[in-house]
Amino acid sequence: MLSKVTSFALCGLEGVPVEVETDINKGMVSFDLVGLPDAAVKESKERVRSAIKNSALKFPVNKITINLAPADIRKEGTQYDLPIAVSVLIASDQLANAGDTVFLGELALDGALRPVAGILPILISAKAKGYTRFVVPAANANEASFIEGLTVYALNNLKEVVGFLTGEIGFQPVAQRSFKASVSDKKYDCDLSLVRGQKIAKRALEIAVAGGHNILLAGPPGTGKTMLARCIPTIMPDLTFDEALEVTKIHSVAGCLTEEGIVSLRPFRTPHHTATVVALCGGGNVKVHPGEISMAHKGVLFLDELPEYSRRTLESLRQPLEDRVITVARSGGAVTFPADFILCASMNPCPCGNYGSAYSDCTCTPSQIQKYRSKISGPLLDRIDLQVEVDGVKYEDLAGDGNEETSAAIKERVERARAVQRVRFEDETNLVNAGMGEKQLKKYCRLSPECEEILRAAFEALRLSARARSRIIKVARTIADLDLSEEIKPEHVLEAASYRSYEVKN
Repeated sequence: MLSKVTSFALCGLEGVPVEVETDINKGMVSFDLVGLPDAAVKESKERVRSAIKNSALKFPVNKITINLAPADIRKEGTQYDLPIAVSVLIASDQLANAGDTVFLGELALDGALRPVAGILPILISAKAKGYTRFVVPAANANEASFIEGLTVYALNNLKEVVGFLTGEIGFQPVAQRSFKASVSDKKYDCDLSLVRGQKIAKRALEIAVAGGHNILLAGPPGTGKTMLARCIPTIMPDLTFDEALEVTKIHSVAGCLTEEGIVSLRPFRTPHHTATVVALCGGGNVKVHPGEISMAHKGVLFLDELPEYSRRTLESLRQPLEDRVITVARSGGAVTFPADFILCASMNPCPCGNYGSAYSDCTCTPSQIQKYRSKISGPLLDRIDLQVEVDGVKYEDLAGDGNEETSAAIKERVERARAVQRVRFEDETNLVNAGMGEKQLKKYCRLSPECEEILRAAFEALRLSARARSRIIKVARTIADLDLSEEIKPEHVLEAASYRSYEVKN
């Protein structure tokens, strides 16, 4: 007997249909699995055998050959357990044909269904290819409940799958969930109103978020750089449903989704300074996993103590910061992951941390300072639009009951500026000011002769590159948007240029 059951493989963030073909014939008893399976798929033979027997079903004692087609795609993971089991049961006349139903799930030895990673991107890809009916583990139900137009059955074990296919047990498909309802009670643990003083830094954060710009916070230890960075998501616009799906796909592939089933808050990733290039960019020996820069997609990547990262790791950021995607190439092929994030970096100005501080004396020699700062290359610093010096605050500011502006108030202005950009870039996809190319700069960022003269003076005084000049214009455009000004005014260019002065001191 020959049977065919449909499942799906993951190639990066894209799902690819896999046909599980089972042939049962007379001959020497064997159980062969072909079709370029990895170790986890090969081990499924034993899980399937035990799950079928322990579910009061009959495992055929014959020559069994299972092919996972197409054979040129490597099959990885444990999601093939369930389709293999169903295919064996159909081929042994214990079940009728499963039709166009897609099966995904890992089997325990007792037949229970365990969750698998990557359900959401598989469902999205399968829907685009015309598949609408799925059987998945019950633990993946929340993840599968946000995709409209699909009929998904979330079951607990192999016995339920058999009862479902024979019609002996009736099951209701997973109910559709509202994304808005899932985020209504979500709150952040921090707020900019808790940060005393640091008005310049707060203003820079507002500009960075409003235009999607990268930002560097430089200053002595204990001045609030980390707390400021952690408050960035609190002033970012809420994730839209489409953005949430993009982010959730990445987290689903990485296998780090919560029980909620969807990422409803902007990601905030803080890799340790010992992180490798692979950890940051993604990769792996066999299966390519997304790295921290992709996990931070539509959110914030915070690199604390920037000079402590290895030079090679930092240089790997240059291409993703420009292209907003990263292509990870391995011997098995290349996978492209999105990497549209705001980079927020912090650093001390010198090894002791007090260089330039008005409150503490620096004990470092000029050569030590130069060596420390040279760990960050000019091309990388060139890609950071706002470079802000953060100094200590007075005791009165810390102890007083000053009315600091809340994140909610700043967020309102950010959303207002983002609304202006949505209208401006209505023909583009998810474009913000930081993502403008030269074509958009010429169209939307025309400068008056006075603004050009200010920019020329800053270009020569700060010894800026052509890229830095473009980024100053983009920041000036964002500042104008925050002021609801159609034109870029001289004060906007002056403020934007002031955020590049750290390059001169570096």
